[in-house]
Amino acid sequence: MLNWFRDNDRDVYKSAVSTLASQRKVRPVFVQKKSLPEQYAWIQKTLQLKSSDAIGDQVLQAYLMAGEQKMLGMFCDILGIAHDGKGSVTGELPKALDTAKLDEAVEKLVDIFDPKIFTIYLHCFNMQQLGGYPEITAKLESDDRLKLA
Repeated sequence: MLNWFRDNDRDVYKSAVSTLASQRKVRPVFVQKKSLPEQYAWIQKTLQLKSSDAIGDQVLQAYLMAGEQKMLGMFCDILGIAHDGKGSVTGELPKALDTAKLDEAVEKLVDIFDPKIFTIYLHCFNMQQLGGYPEITAKLESDDRLKLA
């Protein structure tokens, strides 16, 4: 994801580094002077801190909405969820999901896209409803292809 931001949206990358640096009470130049692998390691370590949850959520959402539009659109298409053609839902989210359609989406998309990125998207989508979607929660718990660790 960090590579994608550096290649496609440097402003988000710079903003994330700046925000994380200020949270850690260091200047952004401290991070920017590091080699790229060191920058990524520092960013990853900093994002794991509880105080960085909000910026982590924003970076993750920005990446999914800009870098994984095809996956998001295909997911919405399979589940019959109206979207803007780029994966951003238009209108109300459904109150429940069709389990058969969810199974179809998982079967198709886990083979086309990086399973870890798809799994992260499922987790994010699941958070869009208070308490999550029981259908997604059950799928995440039962399907070994959807394990992050």
